[in-house]
Amino acid sequence: MKTPVPDYLASVLARCDANDGGALADYIPELAHADPNKLALALSTIDGEIYSAGDDQYEFSIQSMSKPFAYALALQHHGIEKVLEKVGVEPSGEAFNQISLDSHSNTPKNPMINSGAITTHSLIPAETGELRAEKLRAFLSEMAGRELSFDEEVYQSELKTAYRNLSIGYMLRTVGVLESDPVDIVEGYIRQCAIKVTVKDLARIASVFANGGIDPHTGKCMLDRMVVRQVLSVMISCGMYDAAGDWLTTVGIPAKSGVAGGILGVLPGQVGVAVFSPKLDEHGNSVRGIEIMERLSQDMGLHLMEGTPSAQTIVQGIYYLDEQKQIRVYELRGVLQFTETEMLLRTIQQEPDAPHSIVLDLSHITLIHDVGRRMLLEGIDRLIDDAHEVLVVDPDGLFKAETTDLGHEVKHYANIQAIPH
Repeated sequence: MKTPVPDYLASVLARCDANDGGALADYIPELAHADPNKLALALSTIDGEIYSAGDDQYEFSIQSMSKPFAYALALQHHGIEKVLEKVGVEPSGEAFNQISLDSHSNTPKNPMINSGAITTHSLIPAETGELRAEKLRAFLSEMAGRELSFDEEVYQSELKTAYRNLSIGYMLRTVGVLESDPVDIVEGYIRQCAIKVTVKDLARIASVFANGGIDPHTGKCMLDRMVVRQVLSVMISCGMYDAAGDWLTTVGIPAKSGVAGGILGVLPGQVGVAVFSPKLDEHGNSVRGIEIMERLSQDMGLHLMEGTPSAQTIVQGIYYLDEQKQIRVYELRGVLQFTETEMLLRTIQQEPDAPHSIVLDLSHITLIHDVGRRMLLEGIDRLIDDAHEVLVVDPDGLFKAETTDLGHEVKHYANIQAIPH
């Protein structure tokens, strides 16, 4: 059997192909010559599978879709509090290139508008003489699984018309947000925006963010989970500029657009999506790209506020491992966050007082959040205090706890068959 996902993606493109609205980004001369008929879509799963349709091999400049990744590098290196001293997180309700600062802090309102992105670029960690744009290119290349390059024509074209961004740079230097030559910073930011990508590159990069900062292809931790949460939070509220409210209500996926025609979306724990179509609306967002994302959100139930009651299925089965009914197994599946762990503990509290062994089988658990781990350890302490023995089947080592807060040993087993009975 062939999965129907590629056919579905192709059908979405076919339905949106006739939309001829919008215009090319002619304020960047090189982008004004783009082929307006190019159309592409790619989708990634959290285990790294990539599906695509249309012009999925076509390279285009990443433009403002680079902003979340530069922000992530700055957060990873400096920490959230330090970065917040330089750039805020409030939606601006303004155009992406507005020359403005927050009236109270005198800093950019968020990292998704140009003033915030220029500031964020200055915070990318780089050694003396190392180009920050090159640091970002290497970072994106590792997540994309191939060496990305710069579009020198787009870079030079945008550099020749960068008067507004230079004005923003000088403003930021005047108020002390930038601490070095604004011309160097602005030129580096423009070069950052000229990194060439395909929708498949973007979808693969998005899978790292959908997977909480872990590259599903390599297993490497590219970003701390808290950094990913911060980036996606800003994307959902600020990523689509002064159309962010409409985007949140109709699409509901953390996203970032670029004036070359790309839109990148990340739904945590589910999928990454990338679309490309060069003609833009008045906000600087791809017209056909928005229509595609709206269809995907509606067809696939991807809206962030359309949550699923996963906690109802956390306990897949309860059974005895032995004929004497002294070893009771709780077979779990899914993720352990607050809601799921609360339901599990509420189920376990119905265990009879008579001492016996309780097995928590985590073989089919894919993620244990910190709060889930803390709650489970507390539950284990209470079960042991009630004279029960607690055993944990954890073949993937997700639980990562050898003792409880009260010093009780957590007995680990690689599989259910290894438990003596």
